Amino acid sequence: LFNREASSNTCDGSRLTKRVLSSQYFSVFAMANNGELVDERFIIKDGDFVVLQRGDVYKAVQIQKKRKVIFEKQWFFLDNAVGELYGSTFEVASGGSLQPRKSKHPEIPAEVKESGMDNRNIVDDGRSQKLTRDDIETLKEQGLKGQEIVQQLVENSTTFRDKTEFAQEKYIKKKKKKYENIITILKPSTRILALMYHGREPGKICHLRYDTLAQMLTLGNIHAGSKVIVFETCAGLVLGAVMERMGGYGSVIQMYPGGGPTRAATDSFGFPEHFHRTLHEFPLCKVKALLAGTLSPDEEGKDSVDGPAAEHLDTTAGQLASSANEQRKERDAEDSSPEGMESSSVEPEDRDKEERERRKENKAQEKKVKMEEKRKKLSAAAALLQGRNADGLVVASRFHPCPVLLTLLRFVAPSRPFVVYCQYREPLIECYSKLREQGGVINLRLSETWLRHYQVLPNRTHPVLLMSGGGGYILSGTTIDDSASASGPQKAEEPAPKRIKLQETVA
Repeated sequence: LFNREASSNTCDGSRLTKRVLSSQYFSVFAMANNGELVDERFIIKDGDFVVLQRGDVYKAVQIQKKRKVIFEKQWFFLDNAVGELYGSTFEVASGGSLQPRKSKHPEIPAEVKESGMDNRNIVDDGRSQKLTRDDIETLKEQGLKGQEIVQQLVENSTTFRDKTEFAQEKYIKKKKKKYENIITILKPSTRILALMYHGREPGKICHLRYDTLAQMLTLGNIHAGSKVIVFETCAGLVLGAVMERMGGYGSVIQMYPGGGPTRAATDSFGFPEHFHRTLHEFPLCKVKALLAGTLSPDEEGKDSVDGPAAEHLDTTAGQLASSANEQRKERDAEDSSPEGMESSSVEPEDRDKEERERRKENKAQEKKVKMEEKRKKLSAAAALLQGRNADGLVVASRFHPCPVLLTLLRFVAPSRPFVVYCQYREPLIECYSKLREQGGVINLRLSETWLRHYQVLPNRTHPVLLMSGGGGYILSGTTIDDSASASGPQKAEEPAPKRIKLQETVA
C-alpha cells in the first residue's frame, strides 16, 4: 500500500511511483496471475463489469463465477479470467473454460506462401475445398484448435495457391474469424461502450456515434468539479460518459421522464461508490413547479407516478401494524389456554394467514423506507437546481429538444456552454430559430459530424467501402446574462451625426 506522502524513490519504478503520489486516493498494488505487481484497478476481479471483444463485436457482462456466458453463438465461463490483467486474450477450451493465450501462432508456414498473379481463372463453385462440414466437426471433436483447423483448410484448398497474396490474407482472416475461439476482456470505457451500442443496438442510443459523443463532451466543457445537467434517453450512455469525464468530482443532475431513470449503460461502466455519490436525479414533470417556486417538501416526497400513493402508504402501514399487534395479542391469549392450544393445532389456516399478513407488513415497511430515500434524493437534487448556477447542459433524447432545452436553460448560469444532440436536423433548426428570437445565448452553432475509416496496409491503403451514413447533428452555444434587455425595451442610442465637410468656395 503506497500513500501520497511516501517518498518517490522508495520504489524501483520511479515513474509509476510519481504517478501514484499525485493521486488523492490510495493506490493498492496486487499480484496478478502472471506474477507482476500492478495496480489492482487493472486486475480483473469477481463482480467487475467487463467488455468481451471478438473481432469488431463487443458485449458487456459482469464477472460472476460459475455463470454461463453466451457470446457470438458460443458459451463459456469467466472463472479463469479472475486475477488476469485487463486486455488479456483468452482461448475458449473444451468445457467452456478460458485459457490465457500467451503467444501468437504463425499464420502460414513459409513454404505454403505461394501466390498467383491474379484471380481471373478461379471459379467459386464450392468444390475447391476437400474438407466437408462433417470433417471439420470431427477435427473439432479431436481437440484441434482454431489455428490448426485453419491450417487444414488451407492445405486442403485446391485454389489457395492460385490466389494473389492479398486474396490469401483475406481468406485466412475470414477463416480465423470463423473457427478461432479467441476472446479479449477489456475494461469498460466511453469509447468501447459507444462502439458496442452503435454496432449492436444503435436505436437504443438514438444512433449516437462515438465521435459525436466525443464532440458533445468537448463542446459541453465537461470537466472535474463542475455541476452538469444531463437529459438523455440513450440508455445512460451519455450520463456515463459525463461521469467518467468528471472523474467522481462535482455534481451530475440527471433529468428523467416517466417513473424513473434508465441507466443500463451507466451500470456497465462499473463506477466505484464515490462516483455514484455525485449523481442526483430529478423528474422532468416537476420542473415547472420548481421554477414557479411551488415545489413544497410534501410534493417532493410524493411519487412521480402516483401522488396519493405516498399519503395512502403511511395510513396503510399504520393500519397493518396495529392490526398485526392486536392479532398477536389475541394469539398469545388463546395459546395460553388449553382450548387455544387445541385450536392452534387444529387450524393451520390461521398460521398461513399470519404469515401473509407479516409479509404484507414487511413489504409496506420496505416501501416506506424506499419512499423516504427517494424523498431525500429529490430534495437534494431540488436544492442543487434552485441555485440556477449549473456549469453546463447536455441534452440527447428521442423527444423534441426545443421545449426541453428552453426550460432547462433557465437552470444554467451565464457564460456556460450547452450542447444538444438530435438524430435529425429539423428539430435543431427550430431550436436555433427560437433561441435567436428569445435571446440569452451566443455562439450558436449547428454542425454535423462525418466519419470514415481507412484501411492502412502495404500497397492497399484506401477508404473502407462501408461507412456510417450519419452521426447525427449537434447544436451548441453559450448562455449570457440578458437581464438588462429582459427588463424592458430600451431605446438604442443613435450615433452622433457626422460632420459634413464643406468645400471652400472662392469668392
